Amino acid sequence: MKSRWAKYLIRWFFAPHRADELEDDLDELFQQRVELIGLRQARWRYVRDVISLMRPSLMRPSLLKQQLTNEYPQPFFLTPTMISNYVKIAWRNLMRAKGYASLNIAGLAVGMAASALIFLWIQSELTYDRFYTKTDRLFQVYNRDIFSGNAQVWGTTPKPLAPALKQDYPDIEDAIRFRPTGFLLTAGDKKLNSEGAYADPSFLNLFDFSLLAGNREKVLSGNNGIVITKALAEKLFGTTDALGKVVQLDHKNSFSVTGILDDLPTNTQFSDVSFLLPWTAFVTPSWDSDGWASNNNYTFVLLKDKVNSDLVDEKIKRLTANHLKGVVEDVTNRQIFLHPASQWHLYSKQENGQLTEGKIVTVRLFGIIAALILLIAAVNFINLSTARSEKRAKEVGVRKVAGAQKSALIFQFISESVLLTFLSGILALLLIVLCIPTFNDVTGKQLSLSFGSISFWGAALAFVLFTGLLAGSYPAFYLANFQPVKVMKGISQSVHAVFSPRKGLVIAQFTFAIVLIIATLVIKHQINYAQNRESGYDRNNLLFSYLSGDLPDHYGSLQQELIQRGAAVAVSKSLGPITTISSRQWGLSWPGSTKADKDIEFDRFAADADFLKTTGTKLIAGREIDVRQYPTDSSAVLLNETAVKTMHLKTPIGATVSFDNRNWQVIGVVKDFIFASPYEAINPVLVHGPKGSVPLSWTSIRLNPANTTAQNLELAEAVFKKYNPGYPFEYTFADESYKAKFADEQRTSLLTSLFTGLTIFISCLGLFGLAAYTAQQRTKEIGVRKVLGASIPSIIGLLTKDFIQLLVIAFVIGAPIGWYAMDQWLQDYNYRIAIGAGVFVLTLLSSLVIVMLTVSFQAIKAALVNPVRSLRSE
Repeated sequence: MKSRWAKYLIRWFFAPHRADELEDDLDELFQQRVELIGLRQARWRYVRDVISLMRPSLMRPSLLKQQLTNEYPQPFFLTPTMISNYVKIAWRNLMRAKGYASLNIAGLAVGMAASALIFLWIQSELTYDRFYTKTDRLFQVYNRDIFSGNAQVWGTTPKPLAPALKQDYPDIEDAIRFRPTGFLLTAGDKKLNSEGAYADPSFLNLFDFSLLAGNREKVLSGNNGIVITKALAEKLFGTTDALGKVVQLDHKNSFSVTGILDDLPTNTQFSDVSFLLPWTAFVTPSWDSDGWASNNNYTFVLLKDKVNSDLVDEKIKRLTANHLKGVVEDVTNRQIFLHPASQWHLYSKQENGQLTEGKIVTVRLFGIIAALILLIAAVNFINLSTARSEKRAKEVGVRKVAGAQKSALIFQFISESVLLTFLSGILALLLIVLCIPTFNDVTGKQLSLSFGSISFWGAALAFVLFTGLLAGSYPAFYLANFQPVKVMKGISQSVHAVFSPRKGLVIAQFTFAIVLIIATLVIKHQINYAQNRESGYDRNNLLFSYLSGDLPDHYGSLQQELIQRGAAVAVSKSLGPITTISSRQWGLSWPGSTKADKDIEFDRFAADADFLKTTGTKLIAGREIDVRQYPTDSSAVLLNETAVKTMHLKTPIGATVSFDNRNWQVIGVVKDFIFASPYEAINPVLVHGPKGSVPLSWTSIRLNPANTTAQNLELAEAVFKKYNPGYPFEYTFADESYKAKFADEQRTSLLTSLFTGLTIFISCLGLFGLAAYTAQQRTKEIGVRKVLGASIPSIIGLLTKDFIQLLVIAFVIGAPIGWYAMDQWLQDYNYRIAIGAGVFVLTLLSSLVIVMLTVSFQAIKAALVNPVRSLRSE
């Protein structure tokens, strides 16, 4: 007996006229097999034959959702034969129009490469500090308070905070302290200045970086152990097999290597850490304290599973305030709160006492730009494909007359798009490989392509298919909708249509390009504006060096010998470089001040003699600090112009200012200088003598202008080596440090310029193709006009006029968008430009030049053709 379900399958799957015939043939074959190989084997072969005959071409019409036009069903359009035909036709069309194909492939390749690079950068930003196993439960503790009516937050916390959180709050599974530091590490004859940190023993349980050697639970539990990275181990010992080996810190304390970390990834805030020391090895410096009033450490907490962080926030918010009662005058508004690890990098902007947005704005902006660049590349493809639609019109008509379905035509044209996109994808991959090193240099990233990963190739294939569908869908439906009768009669859409989707897409391209040009110009003007701002001190021939090792004990001799040897004309000791904010101060009082004035924030700086002379800061009134000539100047203070205005001091010289539990006498007023960001308003600044609680750990050196820089550095190094032989001579030039303040904006400017250039390039490729097609379509018209006496300039104007009109429309749309977007961007800067009319005039003129250069080549070429040849062309 035959299989019942196999017979049912025949009736269900096959067309009725096929089913009867197949069933009779299979029945006869079944009877023969029963006699030869038995019932069981005959039944299995019957089922096998039924399944093997289930082909699309034999399928029941109702299953295909089509009607039979004759006795035999129409072949399914996805058969291997049809697919092969589609590929052949696509390849022939590509070869027949190599110029247009090249423009399409080049435009798509550049667009895909640019978008892919941006998406790689976005992926890196989105994974920043989010790859830990316990990321969803990791938080950093922040402080919040109100000063001068402004709510502010900061990420440094008191030393006792972590133990208190761990002990008193059951919802907190763990809490650790973390304090960055730096030492000269010595191993044998190898010496390296390295950045690291002190951390509690469970640091590597919260942040599960790869530990190549050592016990994760114990590496930071002793007093004299050190965990170093793989790279540091290779530099110090020449191998990663370094467990148990000894490292000396600043030629003083020796630590034994207890663990080797794999090199930390770049997308973490700990990327600069090359070693970890146990917290028990930390010795509080004299200028710091172990109490609740000193905020010089970072605190990270791990919540227990399924604990609501908002509830924990509410419980702990007054913890530090309660411990500061009686220590700090006003703790009414002091709070602490938890900031989740998933937002550390992207949401770090302070606004009204909250951490909101930040880099996420840039990520979103670049995501939009990447999508628009890809869209513009797709628009090029769409425009060129639809422009050449008449070349394919007869093919479409013939296929439709022969019975081709609309779905088959759509699939055919999408297949051609995917083929072109695949070729573009290969070229894009090559471009990415070539450009990624430069892109990494610009962005400061270490992006790479994972060629050995299946997910990489899956994502690449999906990206190519998506791009192919994005670029090819509209042309496919456009071509498939041609009506056979009109096509065969030669009726087509006029190239002189007042408006068409093609023109709308060109306008969209121009609009995006105009917005980016405006953005590029505004960013460059803003950077130039800030760079030309008076810094308030002389950055030329000024360098800074940290007083490490024995230098603090020999500073007087160092200062004197640098000048005597002719390496410097002035040397000063200070809290830090003048280019960097070292500290801030609240709680000041002065003659006429009120209780509310104690909330005013001052930038604080400490220095000894010759600070103004060394840095070139201008003195307006009084004199500068000189502890050598006037020992009482150790408690003297200088104010900047903004501080005098803020304090409303009519006669500042001689006034007494109280802070840090001391009275300080104002002996001078200095001209405002840029201490922080050159884009921000200048804060009130006080520069006080060395009697304060902060250490003077840096020296500023004004190099001798009579020597070359190389000569001065050679002389200075000899002096530094004399008094500090175990340490390398390291320094930073003031102009380089100041230049670094513009790094983020310059990076944004460079990337915006790059995106603008790519957008213009891709748009010009499409514009060039459209101009060529327009000239070709109007060949006969141009010939007639020339015979009637039209001049070459008038012909060129005729062919470029439409594109100029589209550009003007795009400018009218894009200029307000560009102005609004950049005006919002400028609101983040206190010291900013006003967007003037010059930006828009320059944008329009540059756009006109670009369009004219792109289109005029084809226009001139068409205008110079002999009219006899033009009239014969049709």
